[in-house]
Amino acid sequence: MEKGERMTGGGGRLNRRQLGAAGETAAERYLRGQGMRPLARNWRCRSGEIDLILMDGELVVFVEVRTRTSNRSFGTAAESVDARKQRQVAATSQVFLMQQHLLDRQIRFDVISVEAQGDGAILSLDHIRSAF
Repeated sequence: MEKGERMTGGGGRLNRRQLGAAGETAAERYLRGQGMRPLARNWRCRSGEIDLILMDGELVVFVEVRTRTSNRSFGTAAESVDARKQRQVAATSQVFLMQQHLLDRQIRFDVISVEAQGDGAILSLDHIRSAF
């Protein structure tokens, strides 16, 4: 998803799930452009979900994507990744690494904050490497 690109054809407002999917698509496209290779998207297990899992060279990168509309005033999307969410992502990452036989790999946890308009147009994307 390029800056200003919309998910809807008619300019209508997206619901929360659609807006989140638009943010994840933009984040994945950005990370691919940075040379990362996707392994999984919305990977789930009993302990939780991880939005994006990619390889950055030999490093496994777990990415939490937070998408907000530009008219919100509750702080940044990245600030919403609290300690509880960090613990959940860390626990879920261990299950993924075990299942994929990647326990010997180094890992990193990133956060991508996406600001979008209500119709899905991407306004900005901020990538925080080693966020936690």
